[in-house]
Amino acid sequence: MPQISKRIVDAASPGVKPFFIWDSRLAGFGLQVLPSGAKSFVYQYRNAHGRSRRATIAKVGTLTPDKAREHAEAMAATVKAGDDPLAQRQERRHAATVNDLFDAYLESEKFAGKAESTKAIDRGRIERHLRPVLGKKPADALTSEDVMRAFAAIRDGKTAKSVKTKARGLARVTGGEGAARMAIRLLRAVLTWAQRDWRVANNPAAGVDIGTDGEREAVLSADEYERLFKTLDVMENERRVRQPVADAIRVIALTGARRGEVAGLRWSHVDLQTGRIVLPPASHKTGRRTGKPRVISLPAVAQEIIARQPAGNPGDRVFQPSQGEGDINLSKPWRSIRAEAKLPEGIGLHGLRHSLASHLAMGGAQAAEIMQSLGHRQLSTAARYIHWADGARAVLAERAAAPALAGLAAASGKPSADVVAISGGKDRR
Repeated sequence: MPQISKRIVDAASPGVKPFFIWDSRLAGFGLQVLPSGAKSFVYQYRNAHGRSRRATIAKVGTLTPDKAREHAEAMAATVKAGDDPLAQRQERRHAATVNDLFDAYLESEKFAGKAESTKAIDRGRIERHLRPVLGKKPADALTSEDVMRAFAAIRDGKTAKSVKTKARGLARVTGGEGAARMAIRLLRAVLTWAQRDWRVANNPAAGVDIGTDGEREAVLSADEYERLFKTLDVMENERRVRQPVADAIRVIALTGARRGEVAGLRWSHVDLQTGRIVLPPASHKTGRRTGKPRVISLPAVAQEIIARQPAGNPGDRVFQPSQGEGDINLSKPWRSIRAEAKLPEGIGLHGLRHSLASHLAMGGAQAAEIMQSLGHRQLSTAARYIHWADGARAVLAERAAAPALAGLAAASGKPSADVVAISGGKDRR
């Protein structure tokens, strides 16, 4: 038997049946390898009644072999003292609070597999809404009435407050019905995970009626697109908005891309020769589940906007952030732009995506085209749709951007044929 090391773990290939590699240094400590390729550190022992028991310590990747061995050594000491590590673990779970459950979820593989932007949003909902109203309750005693009261508290603004996020940052937590719905949906997902991984008996959030979402975003008209692009020109020329910020918002409006997809866009994702962006699975929302890249076709104007950004290395961001930022910050300037352009109150950057999708539908696009263009994941219906070619994607992108292009042309005062030369109110070619 070898001593379990990183080399041993990496070299262990799955077989047709599960198998174990046992450690030469600590009896009972081993590596379990499943036919699926999943690997876990385990500790096998006999309790005081002579019953053989096997405890999973952690999935490979969450702990190093040495750290996993330390956990196994602690279990061995517990067994030597006459106790049962698995029984203790189950007792701790029964005594755990909802806060403990949230802590475990935030450290889980399930949570780690989400996109960074989704993790930040989920963490905010847990810390700012769910913990304050449910965190101290016993996890195994949570009831649907508790969940309904939590929904009402978040809806009625009882979790509202201002939270300092960094040296000069301030997040205003307002609550409201929409925030309450999203928080309870996240709670449902956490409890579903807990039923499998924590053996929580039931999911009391599953049957709670939280209503349905109304129309969340307005659809911009050609006049509103015109005001948006004129406002971007004016604010950029007056240096109230940085040029990369204005250009990133223009690309979102023209393509329907998600904010995070544009803010985190790297030069390695851009192919201007074919007029498209190809995001690897790890760089877009649905890719982590589908394992497929997302293709965003670029209308000619969007290609021109990207082409004028300062060239960089493949890993560099296309839209340069300010010093000290990670990805470029679009949310804060967007609020000023939206107000000055007199766009519908409350419309966010995601509303530009929603607006483009609505214009696609009104222009006659089929559901499959919209799903393909905007990168939605609908596996239950996708099999009924005919996959359309890359060339069709480009045609669809031009058609989708038509209302936005009309507004951009009006804002610039130039004919539509000359719109590709427009650059923030100035011709920079």
